[in-house]
Amino acid sequence: YPEPNQAKREHDRLRSILKGFGSEVIDIPELPGHPNSVFTRDTSICTPEGYVKLRMGLESRRGEGEWMSEILDSLGEHRAGIIKEPATIEGGDIILGGEVAFISLSSRTNEEGAGKVTELLMGMNYEVRTINLPKPFLHIGGAMSIIGRGCVLCCAGVFPEEYFEGFEVIKISSDKFITGNVITLGDGEVIVEVKNFLVIKKLKEKGFKVHTIELSEFIKGGGGPSCLTLPIERE
Repeated sequence: YPEPNQAKREHDRLRSILKGFGSEVIDIPELPGHPNSVFTRDTSICTPEGYVKLRMGLESRRGEGEWMSEILDSLGEHRAGIIKEPATIEGGDIILGGEVAFISLSSRTNEEGAGKVTELLMGMNYEVRTINLPKPFLHIGGAMSIIGRGCVLCCAGVFPEEYFEGFEVIKISSDKFITGNVITLGDGEVIVEVKNFLVIKKLKEKGFKVHTIELSEFIKGGGGPSCLTLPIERE
């Protein structure tokens, strides 16, 4: 089980790096009885036209979409859409990269959920690309990250070659389901879990500034760096 004091130290370190980069970090009240709500990325998706209220695929996480929706409403964010039963989709299965939206069907995201979000995003002029995500990945966010304008980090063997057409692709081998999971601070600067050795080495070779962070207690819950943040606005 996660050790609470160590988890807090790890989370504080993440907040410190984000603030040091110049990001505004918004602390929100916890949702009692929902320990997985620390993985805020899954609870919503924020676009330039507003946020989408999601319906979680894991039954024990139901209620987190409503919780985050109330928080975003309180911050004055516009609601651009809502996902309703029987559709399920989690934010970790949606990655926005410029004018392209990458979506995965997974154990947490069904066809109804992916279809509804696709409809909403196409209405915002996104090109939507969808795949069936293989195991052991929980979300597409464990297998890929946008790491700069037009640049993707991804796990080899997970995606068809044409999936990233128009993007520069950096491939890494994977033996864990969060290998492709990093936080991009800006072009050329990322946050990577300290034991993700292959990614750290590869990105440093490519000239990236890499901030390493220990997230051992959150990995126990199946999450990586990006799972712990929900970007509301990005430049």
